[in-house]
Amino acid sequence: MTALTIAHTAVSILPIGFGLVSFARYGKIDPKTRLGKWYLGTMLAGTVSGFGFIFTLGFTPGQVFGLFTLALLAIGSLTTRGAWRKAGYTQAVALSMSFLMLMVFTTTETLKRFPTGRPFASGPNDPSLIPVRLALLALFVMGVAYQVLKIRAATRPAARLERVLAQYPHAV
Repeated sequence: MTALTIAHTAVSILPIGFGLVSFARYGKIDPKTRLGKWYLGTMLAGTVSGFGFIFTLGFTPGQVFGLFTLALLAIGSLTTRGAWRKAGYTQAVALSMSFLMLMVFTTTETLKRFPTGRPFASGPNDPSLIPVRLALLALFVMGVAYQVLKIRAATRPAARLERVLAQYPHAV
């Protein structure tokens, strides 16, 4: 393994932890929290470091997915404020999809190498990866559905009224 491979692998593992902890703690990856900022930073570093492989492997489908991931990170970051962000739906879908992309890369690269001597998959197009990717897709859909339901509950009129009244505790 080259130094670039080791560095890329090390920095690309970090957003998995940050994303999982953020989702467990907040129900989403929120760029306004410390965990969300760490997720975005390490995800950006991991994605950008993946472009270093162009010199040895050429331009691959992985780099196309890397560009897509960068776009998702930008969308997720830029939709933290503003009335046009649709109450957080865009951000939730974009950052969840960036996590899905990370997990597709991670599982593919891991299963191409392990178990040692007789890897689970021979390459990224191996049909044995289809059930893994379907499971990731199912988890993604469930995660986004959970976030959408949570956003809807937080934006319904009664919830908005509760937030306004909470700002004035002596008014009630």
